[in-house]
Amino acid sequence: MSKKLSLTLAASVLALGSLTAGAPAIAAGDYHEVVKDKAPKTVKGNGKSYKERMDKWKKNGGKPKEVELQILGTSDLHTNFVNYDYYRDAKSNSLSLAKTGVLIEEAREENDNTLLFDNGDLIQGTPFGGYKVNVDPLEDDELHPAYAALESLDFDASTLGNHEFNFGLDYLDDALEETAFPVLNANVYDAETGENRFTPYTIVDKKVTDRKGKKHTIQVGVIGVVAPGIMGWDRAHLEGEVIAEDAADTVEKFIPEVKKAGADVVVVLSHSGMGDETHTDKEDDITYQLTEVEGVDAIITGHNHDVFPGSFSELENVDQEKGTINGVPVVMPGKFGSHLGVIDLTLEPRGKKWRITNGEAELRAIDSTTDEVAEQVIEAVKETHEGTVEYIRSPVGETTAPINSYFSLVQDDPSVQIVNNAQLWYAEQQLAGTENAELPLLSAAAPFKAGGRNGGDYYTNIETGEIAIKNVADLYVYDNTVFVLKLTGADLKEWLEMSAGQFKQIDPAVTGEQTFINDNYRTYNFDVIDGVTYDIDITEPAKYDGEGALVNESAERIENLQYEGTAIDPNQEFLVVTNNYRASGNFPGVRNATESIDFAYENRQAIQDYILEVGTIDPSADGNWQFAPVAGNPNLVFETSNSAKSLAEREPAIQYIEVTQNGFAKYGYTIQ
Repeated sequence: MSKKLSLTLAASVLALGSLTAGAPAIAAGDYHEVVKDKAPKTVKGNGKSYKERMDKWKKNGGKPKEVELQILGTSDLHTNFVNYDYYRDAKSNSLSLAKTGVLIEEAREENDNTLLFDNGDLIQGTPFGGYKVNVDPLEDDELHPAYAALESLDFDASTLGNHEFNFGLDYLDDALEETAFPVLNANVYDAETGENRFTPYTIVDKKVTDRKGKKHTIQVGVIGVVAPGIMGWDRAHLEGEVIAEDAADTVEKFIPEVKKAGADVVVVLSHSGMGDETHTDKEDDITYQLTEVEGVDAIITGHNHDVFPGSFSELENVDQEKGTINGVPVVMPGKFGSHLGVIDLTLEPRGKKWRITNGEAELRAIDSTTDEVAEQVIEAVKETHEGTVEYIRSPVGETTAPINSYFSLVQDDPSVQIVNNAQLWYAEQQLAGTENAELPLLSAAAPFKAGGRNGGDYYTNIETGEIAIKNVADLYVYDNTVFVLKLTGADLKEWLEMSAGQFKQIDPAVTGEQTFINDNYRTYNFDVIDGVTYDIDITEPAKYDGEGALVNESAERIENLQYEGTAIDPNQEFLVVTNNYRASGNFPGVRNATESIDFAYENRQAIQDYILEVGTIDPSADGNWQFAPVAGNPNLVFETSNSAKSLAEREPAIQYIEVTQNGFAKYGYTIQ
């Protein structure tokens, strides 16, 4: 059903991820960088299909009562249900649950003994998600279209990802109310009662057929956990309402209870990243630790937007061939529906219980070369999809030149400049007549779409001419709200020192190539602060690591920090416009803010209002930051989209070198 669209509605468009994982209110969390083409079309855990294994079993005289249990998994769909890119306003066969659904149906044809689970980050991520929040809100007794999409494929259970919390607990409760299958979480507790806020686990009584055709029932316990970082990423929604405990410890706590409830097999839906061999309390990436928890038989993980089998070979006890870590089969099925995770467990009866005799895992990539989809998914979300497409096409203004973010990590950039201009415009109106109105007003914004783990086509790219709501989403992909922070000049410098962690340290004396972009640093943390001017000296080491911890106390990357042409007084007070994600985080400088003003208004809506007010925008950056001059002529290189090749010809500091992979190319950079 078509709806009358209004440009005064809160901007609905949502981010693709991040998605970090921990990521801003996306990918506030989420989370997790440059994922190249690490997984081929099919990453076999053992290199054989189910049928091939069955043939081998028959040949070798397998046990007749053995059962092959197949567990399928998706993760980080981020409202990509239809094979459609809302940012390009065009069909895309490189994503969507509708494409994954084809693989799900094929896998079920191979083996009737199949369970299907989703690992969260489901209701947020594209304009589709925001449309259901702000434009066409859920009605009483309405099934959220995200869960309708899962239901159309008969999912057995799901878990909550960090982005499920982006819209607040009330909205989440409404979204879950009509679901036909369990949506799990075990490590988020009610702050007042200390009880689990959501259903921590479920037991699925799965009817199966053994290799001789006899029927059995296997009880499969499923536990869900989420990255505890939600308490920072969505503090405005969650503080005082819930607490999040360590995910690995929580699974270990619940294993005995799940076993006592009758589980023959325990599957963990882990919306956390892979992590490493070292465990710290309440860290977000703990899947590796879960493989060491006794009683865990299989894991579906995600949050990193990465792939396993495929990545993480550097970790101990990883078997890429079998798809196991510490002997436990694990799948991390990419992002946006790119892959289906397949775990195969072989079980044999031991009295009244079942024993797992083998476990292997693989990934299957969707076919991006055809239009084939699972039509039931398309039908399940048809109304919301059509409404979203109609909404994103609504015009708001014009631009006199193209706007892109291809070079946003190496020079001041128009896509970031427009965001800062809009935030300053909005905040000036809101602060007029207040006690803070006379303080210097600055604005912080980051290049949200800058490739990285999302590939060489994940950049802002707006053509000259009409700007529609979909383009506003392209400029500001996260579901953030406007905050203004009061802090000192000294705090401002530390904020910028943290942001400068985007760059690796270079040595001007080295003659060979030096990459100077830190791929492990999240680009949404590379804040450009407008209203001041400054240089970044990348011959200095970074002062802070990506988590904001001090690592080089004497480092001074930020030089010539000035306000209105004068060196900043460390004691002078400033106001900085930012977003709820930054304001509630642990950035150096930011954490010293003496006042935090919440305007409860979407940054994206402020940008939309600004463009409507201005009408025609001139997308040019003011060049308020640059790299500090260096001695010699170091051979600096970086990667950005191969689509930027023609644009590099117009940039005196940038030289195209060669195409690399996953849509990227290598470029040279000369510090002027």
